[in-house]
Amino acid sequence: MALSPTARDRINAFWMLFPTFLILVGFYLYPTLYNLELSFTDITLLQLRQGGENVGLANYTEFLTSPSFFDIAFNTVVWLTAISVSLKLLLGLLFALLLNSRFVAGLKLTTVTRLMLLVPWATPPVVAVIAWRWLFDPTHGAINQALLWTGLIDDPVAFLAELTTVWPSIVTIIVWNTTPLIAVSLLAALQTIPEELDEAAAIDGATTWQQFRFVTLPYLMPTISVLGLMSVIWTFNNFVYVWLATGAGPGTYTNVLATEIYLRAFVDLRIGYSSAIGIVMAVVMALFGALYFRFFGLSDMQDKVG
Repeated sequence: MALSPTARDRINAFWMLFPTFLILVGFYLYPTLYNLELSFTDITLLQLRQGGENVGLANYTEFLTSPSFFDIAFNTVVWLTAISVSLKLLLGLLFALLLNSRFVAGLKLTTVTRLMLLVPWATPPVVAVIAWRWLFDPTHGAINQALLWTGLIDDPVAFLAELTTVWPSIVTIIVWNTTPLIAVSLLAALQTIPEELDEAAAIDGATTWQQFRFVTLPYLMPTISVLGLMSVIWTFNNFVYVWLATGAGPGTYTNVLATEIYLRAFVDLRIGYSSAIGIVMAVVMALFGALYFRFFGLSDMQDKVG
C-alpha cells in the first residue's frame, strides 16, 4: 500500500529528527536519570564502581535542613541571579537604545561602538574573572590606585575579600562580561520596529517617554522575555564567576549552589549528596521555567520571536 505524501513527509521528518533525539537522550536524559539515582545513595567518589547504599531521601533532607541552606539559597537566588540578571537587562536595554539613537548614528561610529561593545562578551569568563581580580587587587589593582589617587579612599580596599564589597564585585564581573549579548540582541529587535509608528506617535503629541512605553517597549517585550529566561538559567547554574573570583569565600560567604556541589563532590567526595543538590537545582529551574512561560505566555512569545 502506497503511503500518502503527508505520511511520507512525517516519516522523513521522524528520521531527520531521530539523530537529534538520540543526542538528547545520550547527553541529557541519561545523565539526569543517573544523577537522580545517585542522589538516593550514600555513594562517594571512591565508590563509583562499587556503588553505594540506598539512603532514600536522606541526602535531600540533610541539604534542605542544613544550617547553610538559607545562605546558599539567598546567595544564588538574590545576588547571583536576581540582581545580576536585572542589571544585565536594564543596562543592555540602555546600551541598545543609545546605539539605536540618532545621536550615535550621527557620529558615524556605529561599527566601532558595536565592536567595542562586543569585546567584553567575546572575552572568555575565565579570562574576564582573572582580569577583574587584577583590577580589584588591593596592592597593585588599577581600581584601588585610581581611588587612592583621587582621594576617594585612604587605604586600599580588598574588594574580593571584604563582606561589604565582595558580592557587588562579583556582580560587576558578571554584568560586564554578559551585558553586551543582551544589548546586541535588543539592538537587533529595535531595528525591526517600523519608524512609521514613532512618527505617528509623535504627530499625535506623544512624548519621548510615551513613545518608548507604548510603542517601543511592547515590541521589545518578547525579546526581553526570552533573554531574561536564558540569562536566569545561565546565571543560576554558573560556577565560574564565584569560584574563580573568591573560591566561595571569604569563608563560605559567597557560596552558591554550583560551588556547593563542587565542594561536596570533590572536597568531601560525597557524590550522592552533591547529586541531590543538582536535582534540587534542576527542579527549581524547571518550576521557574514553567511559571515564567505561564506568566509571559509561551505561545505569544513563540509567535512574536519566531
